[in-house]
Amino acid sequence: MVYRKTGFIHWVIVISLLILALIMIYPIYNQLIISLTGPEFIAAADGTTLIPRGFSLNTYASVLAIPKVYKGLINSLFITSTGLIVNIFLTSLGAYVLIKRDLVGRNFFMTMIVVTMIFEGGLIPDYFLMRDLHLLNSYVSVILYKAVNPYYLIIMMRFFDQVPKSLIEAARLDGYGEIRILFKIVIPVSVAGIATISLFYGVFHWNEYFRAMIYLTSEWKWPLQVVLRELIISMEKASFIGAMNFLQSTEGAAAIDFKAIKAALIILAIVPILLFYPFVLRYFVKGRMQGSVKE
Repeated sequence: MVYRKTGFIHWVIVISLLILALIMIYPIYNQLIISLTGPEFIAAADGTTLIPRGFSLNTYASVLAIPKVYKGLINSLFITSTGLIVNIFLTSLGAYVLIKRDLVGRNFFMTMIVVTMIFEGGLIPDYFLMRDLHLLNSYVSVILYKAVNPYYLIIMMRFFDQVPKSLIEAARLDGYGEIRILFKIVIPVSVAGIATISLFYGVFHWNEYFRAMIYLTSEWKWPLQVVLRELIISMEKASFIGAMNFLQSTEGAAAIDFKAIKAALIILAIVPILLFYPFVLRYFVKGRMQGSVKE
């Protein structure tokens, strides 16, 4: 009797999660269908069909041919990849230092880190700091913003702190220095932690648009999210022609329905993260200590 009850609850949970997954996936799928539908069918279908009518990739070809969209995509990829490297490098260094119990002033440093989690300087001091450092209209201003997230730093400390001390002591006996221990022992053993933090940082950089909109004054340095935002504002305040003038469209893009262009931009803004997530997810199912016990 208990087994049947447990089985029933199990299937209720599974079905409920499947329904929630479909509810969350459908809006993305709907935008994908619109972006792949032929221009002559979009108005008639109203974007509600399950299969694209008049399947066409012309929308994506036209969108990627628009200079600001293409440049925005390249900018987003550069900011995300570079920022991710900086984040992981600095967070790993900080976490490895702070897990040492005999570090002089460790409690003070940890207190200051917790304080920054509660109180932030705010937008105006940040802007003045970037201005005084002559980093306005520079990719560095966006990349270095929250180069070390205190919450992610503490998570990384938890992963590093669980690395067997015997591995570190054995490395020291072999003549390894602290930097070599970090990159040869601690980080490889903590792959799951690195993958988790990488996903958090990667999503943060890819979705960031507010700071980029403030710090980057040149339109050609805007990431894709800012370009998408400006496109939607142009559509709401002006007209299709005004939005296309903002994008400096090619002649071919003028023949594409504006709804399809917006849908294609949304898909382009989502796909890189969707592709990055499965790559990171495979590390979640592996043991965190995998590799440390291999012979």
